[in-house]
Amino acid sequence: MQFKDVLKQTREAKGLTQQELAEQLYVTRQAVSRWENGETEPGIDMRKLIANALGVPVIELLGIQLEDLCQCCGTPFTVPNMPRGTNKNGSENTDYCKWCFVDGEFAYTDEETLIETIAPFVMEAMGITQDEAVSFMGALVPHLKHWK
Repeated sequence: MQFKDVLKQTREAKGLTQQELAEQLYVTRQAVSRWENGETEPGIDMRKLIANALGVPVIELLGIQLEDLCQCCGTPFTVPNMPRGTNKNGSENTDYCKWCFVDGEFAYTDEETLIETIAPFVMEAMGITQDEAVSFMGALVPHLKHWK
């Protein structure tokens, strides 16, 4: 589901008007309206604020299907020929990519190291700043299977 739809649906489920949400976020009602109409989209940090104001996990506002991602780094398996990790017996592991899970062992043991390593690739792939990439990863990674 697209961000605009999730935002409107969640806001209405919480019984808030666009004006009430805007006041909580210190933005104009028109900004909320533009987000809900799909004219513009807020950055990751504003989405974190929106999630907090609506009382929902930020992952709900990112429009990401977790099952389509490596459950360690968040790399999408929808990328053509995305290589999967391997179990100790050499069989393919469908939850993790080859950069995170090799021969039944994880390459990353803490979230900070993972984020520092992956953020530059996210930055390039998404056309965002390093701060935005780190913020995005910080919002995504804790929801992945390996880090729960």
